Amino acid sequence: MIKNYYSIIDIGSNTMRLVIYSQENSGRLHEVENVKAVARLRNYLDDKNMLNEEGITKLINTLKSFKNVVKTYELTKFTCIATATIRQARNKEELKKIVLEEIGWDMRILSEKEEAFYGYLSVVNSTSITEGITVDIGGGSTEVTYFKDRILKHYHSFPFGALTLKEFFPDNNRSNEKGMVKLRGFLQEQFRTLDWLKNGDVPLIGIGGSARNIAQIDQNIKAYPLAGLHQYQMNDSDIAQIVTYLASLNKEDLEKVEGLSKDRADTILPAACVFLSLYETIDAEGFILSRKGLRDGVFYEYLSKNSKTNLYPNVLEDSIVELIYEYNLNMNQIRHIQFLTRTFFRGLQKKGIGSLTKEDWVHLERACYVYNLGQYIDSESSSQHTFYLLANRTIDGLMHIDRLKMALIASYKNKTVFKQFIDPYKHWFLKEERKKLSLLGAILKFTYSLDATKRQVIEDFDMKIGNNNLTLTIYCNKDFNPEKYQSEKQKKHLEKILDKNMELIFLSNE
Repeated sequence: MIKNYYSIIDIGSNTMRLVIYSQENSGRLHEVENVKAVARLRNYLDDKNMLNEEGITKLINTLKSFKNVVKTYELTKFTCIATATIRQARNKEELKKIVLEEIGWDMRILSEKEEAFYGYLSVVNSTSITEGITVDIGGGSTEVTYFKDRILKHYHSFPFGALTLKEFFPDNNRSNEKGMVKLRGFLQEQFRTLDWLKNGDVPLIGIGGSARNIAQIDQNIKAYPLAGLHQYQMNDSDIAQIVTYLASLNKEDLEKVEGLSKDRADTILPAACVFLSLYETIDAEGFILSRKGLRDGVFYEYLSKNSKTNLYPNVLEDSIVELIYEYNLNMNQIRHIQFLTRTFFRGLQKKGIGSLTKEDWVHLERACYVYNLGQYIDSESSSQHTFYLLANRTIDGLMHIDRLKMALIASYKNKTVFKQFIDPYKHWFLKEERKKLSLLGAILKFTYSLDATKRQVIEDFDMKIGNNNLTLTIYCNKDFNPEKYQSEKQKKHLEKILDKNMELIFLSNE
């Protein structure tokens, strides 16, 4: 299979990073290389705001190292971008010439608006969030945006970042309460200058390395059982707890914090204070981590250049299509199973059985796409592989709780295995919610048995429900014996959950 490769170099104030993506059948990008260098170019700006010779040397040497990696790929698209420190440097035009002469690359210096825009674009094209405020803390600037109905409404770039905010702790004494009070007061004053930050009741979406580290620390504190950071959600008390925890540590102890990159040990507390202060300013409904950021936004724009809009119409649908391609799932069978499942679901819903809702159907319909996905790895332990793959894989457009629900429904084998899978997450759900998920899984397992041979033998069925029984009259277009055998075998799971005997009557149209 021919793959397209795309590469971007991001010259930030704190770190420089090379990322290489591959593009496969689904059209979405997969990260295949991520090379980071802690250059801290912000520290090489002199009193005249010029990047000094030492800083230029570090910039060029790092780019030369990146170039050796880039040369190993045949690229469809390459771009080299720079943000706050280069943008604010008075000798930025000279820096562009040096990079072009020494490396052969045209360094694109992003404006404040472009930097904010690409962060916003990455969020709306990798989540299902339709309204929110984004925040991206760099080394030398902090970008915030507000979007509604997925459309960018406002943006602003504050001229401070994690490196500059370190100045509130001149003695590296993180327990210095005066420094904390001054920093929080400064941030609140800055954020109050923007009226649109007071909208409230919208999520705050964190982008970039500092936000990622805060989420990792929180997951380690909680011994979080799911894998993945993208679309991980926290609240203000979680962030406040982390701020208090970090403020109590000295430099050596900070470097040992689980989930915290060593090179961010001296900047994580100021960054955490930014998140907490902004959360309080906007009275956010939650803090959500986006692993997709500035670099992804640049390519979202590039890949949509021939479209009328930069926005993907349906983020979650694209992610599911990606799974279908990757695991070689049969789309014809999926559509047929969705039809059978919807018919069965509505039959129960009309009779008020199971207290089924529209939201339940949304979860069940999603699971139809990926039921038994794990058989791609091993048919004998398909259920285990299905659950693990779905529960521990980032699915753009799905929050962690919804990803877990999809995994539990799509991996349903029996009541015992379901209990094993849900046990680490038991406290996430009420008893009735667990019972509902088990029912949805049993429905899907049964309707898949109605297409056991993937021939779409069963065209439709009628459902009659009595006090103690449920009768399905099933209409078939060809030999139905394999489907009859499997459905008779699998109906017991539904019988137990519904507390009804199921009778299956197969009729042939032949």
